[in-house]
Amino acid sequence: MRNQIKVLTFLGILGLGIIFAFKPVDKKIIVIDAGHGGNDFGATLNDVQEKSIVEKIAKKIKAQNNNENLEIVLLREGDHDMELKERVSMINNINPSLVISLHLASSPNFSKNGIEAYISSNAKFHDQSKAYAENLLEKVAANYFSEGIVKEAPFYILKNANCPSVSLDLGYLSNVNDRNYMTTEKGQAEIADKILEAVK
Repeated sequence: MRNQIKVLTFLGILGLGIIFAFKPVDKKIIVIDAGHGGNDFGATLNDVQEKSIVEKIAKKIKAQNNNENLEIVLLREGDHDMELKERVSMINNINPSLVISLHLASSPNFSKNGIEAYISSNAKFHDQSKAYAENLLEKVAANYFSEGIVKEAPFYILKNANCPSVSLDLGYLSNVNDRNYMTTEKGQAEIADKILEAVK
């Protein structure tokens, strides 16, 4: 009888182990916000528009994600207007681990180049946002972009998203080297892969 109890206890523990071993891992949800859209072109140079480039990169981030524990949600899939309040409402309804707002920079100084990251001074998510921002800068810059520093900014999404949030400028449209990289399929795919590497 005692041996039977031991066997049953062992099988019970073994069964729980199997259940926990195969229990689905909670996915990390990352929201990618492709800035601008519709009548809001963002930075432009000749026929190159910020809204189009960041949308392409956002779609590549989702398409190239092969991490089963990471879910990529795109706020803007298509070229249409989106109010900032609408974006924040969607973000807060999703309740993600992180939101990354993709943008490009531009300057009358054509030699200015590199990537930059902005976070909110919101104390609740400041440290997490800063850690994500620093990692994104390091990974995305790699051996191509000049790596900027993390700055604080009162951007609407950064202030109002109820989660860690980073606004990421993926190079300067006004700089020929940055522009040539970010407008190619290869460059966009590499940027997408680096973002995925930074948030995994």
